[in-house]
Amino acid sequence: MFTGIVEETGTIDARSRTEDGLRLRIGADEVATGLEHGQSISVSGVCLTVERFEAGAWFEVFLASETVERTYLGDLEEGESVNLERAMPADGRFDGHVVQGHVDTVATVSSIESVEEDWFFEFELPAGYERYVVEKGSITLDGISLTVAELTDDGRVTVAIIPTTYELTTLSTKEPGDPVHLEVDVLAKYVERLLEARFE
Repeated sequence: MFTGIVEETGTIDARSRTEDGLRLRIGADEVATGLEHGQSISVSGVCLTVERFEAGAWFEVFLASETVERTYLGDLEEGESVNLERAMPADGRFDGHVVQGHVDTVATVSSIESVEEDWFFEFELPAGYERYVVEKGSITLDGISLTVAELTDDGRVTVAIIPTTYELTTLSTKEPGDPVHLEVDVLAKYVERLLEARFE
């Protein structure tokens, strides 16, 4: 489990296709320190398993075909940045919200506006996903725990980004039209399922 608090941004150092998927080597400093084989890491919101690593330098992960198809990680080129977060320890601080690292879909940046020191990002959600989102609720975009500032009827979500989040994540590299991984609040999906079971 993750909290959506990005620890650092890493860089795609190498990528190689296989018959079963894609292997990525990601350069990182803090996140690549103290790793163990089999450990989970959120890579721009996608929960992946560490296969190999060099402490304080890099780690390698494998993306199965389904992960490549469901996310945009397969489209990233060498040199591009990703948000990184290690799994939350049992005695860690819970600063974000419950994030599984299970991407629901890919949303799109529709507009970016700078207002004084803050930034307002608007995202277009694929049809059907707006029902899991509420104003002032939590949402995960590219592995970042964010609060919904506004939700429109046509499925557009606006979030306010403070300078620290803008500078420490890949949001500073995003432009309108770019993809982002969307994970809705899992609590909303559980509520939906319970209600469906109750009224079936």
